[in-house]
Amino acid sequence: MNINVCVLSGRLTKAVELRATGSGTSVASFTMAVDDGWGDKKKTYFLPVIVWQKTAEACAKSLVKGQMVTVKGRITTRNWDDQQGQRHYVTEIVADNVEFGRKPKGAEQDGAEYVPEEEIPF
Repeated sequence: MNINVCVLSGRLTKAVELRATGSGTSVASFTMAVDDGWGDKKKTYFLPVIVWQKTAEACAKSLVKGQMVTVKGRITTRNWDDQQGQRHYVTEIVADNVEFGRKPKGAEQDGAEYVPEEEIPF
């Protein structure tokens, strides 16, 4: 049996980037800083996350840099060749569920918008 499920909790490292595919489907991306361990052995991983459709729109509308977020999804790897023929690889999380956590102090004054829980599509 194979299982590809991950649950991560961390902080956004910058604002969510929202764009649309050629067919108009919303897709958002952001990076999470996730800590592992503590003290001298603490490591921080910076993990790219991809979110689709209504969830992508809600993330772009409400999440701010520094905010706590928990994602549940799957790990994917994709690759491509650049114009010089160099092969590139990226491993990222495709999130099916995103839980909005605490915003950093003062975030509301920075233009972050409150979205009532009943309007969040997940």
